Amino acid sequence: MKAVTMRKIRCVALDLDRTTLDGQGRLSEGNRNALLQAMANGVHIVVASGRSFATLPQDILNLPGIEYAVTGNGAAMYHVPTGKCLCRYLLKEKDIMAILEATASWYGSSKADTGKEAALEECITYEAFVDGAAYADRAYVENPAAFGATPQAVEYIKRTRNLVEDIRAFILAHRKEMDSMDIVVSHRERQSDIWQAIEACAEEIYITSSIPQLIEISYQDAGKHSGVKYIMERLGLRREEIAAFGDADNDVDMLFFAGCGIAMENASPKCKAAADYITRSHREDGVAYGLREILHVI
Repeated sequence: MKAVTMRKIRCVALDLDRTTLDGQGRLSEGNRNALLQAMANGVHIVVASGRSFATLPQDILNLPGIEYAVTGNGAAMYHVPTGKCLCRYLLKEKDIMAILEATASWYGSSKADTGKEAALEECITYEAFVDGAAYADRAYVENPAAFGATPQAVEYIKRTRNLVEDIRAFILAHRKEMDSMDIVVSHRERQSDIWQAIEACAEEIYITSSIPQLIEISYQDAGKHSGVKYIMERLGLRREEIAAFGDADNDVDMLFFAGCGIAMENASPKCKAAADYITRSHREDGVAYGLREILHVI
């Protein structure tokens, strides 16, 4: 844990799922009011999510005063009011090809065609992110639970993923324009093997995970910390003036980077270890509590 000197916080970067959003994936009234009050007090609120821009919740997009969003774990940064992409780090074509080759034996298209969940449990599939939109194949979109999605995530996946019949073919066709990609690992005990295979074959990647069944891959210059740094410099701020909230391993670098890193009570062990403070859980308006009791910006 770094030594923290509490300066006046002028910008707060917020992870969304299991951090700012409640157990139903919504922005609670308590958190909403706290964010509005913080912005009224001159604090910049920046979204910092693993989600692509097109999948950000309307609860957040419709919140007056939100200016910037770091999306895809730092793969693309957006000006929220206009939807303009300000900065994008595309995956290298050679790394995409290497990842597809290294993971081909785990891909479950043939098993998925059987429609048997027992077969799907031994599979991986992919999510592809192109120009802020998310794409996935039919087996995953129609039955996310078979690939390890929680009940809370099933509806979100079905609503936000554009369906393609052959996700590997789609990735190949868009290999020169991909923001990022995910490997969905239904058999979680294999995540380590697949992760190591990807690291061994791809040279210029940033690899992380927000939930156990996802391996999230973007270009090496990405990462939420990188995206927050880009927005910080755009606003003319210093690191000591930045605070960040998160809950998962993909938030660790951001919490280390920020002048003040705050983990949720429900956060992963790595995220808590990276934090300067622990706030309440996402089900208890932990962001509002942190803004009020830790940062004193409301």
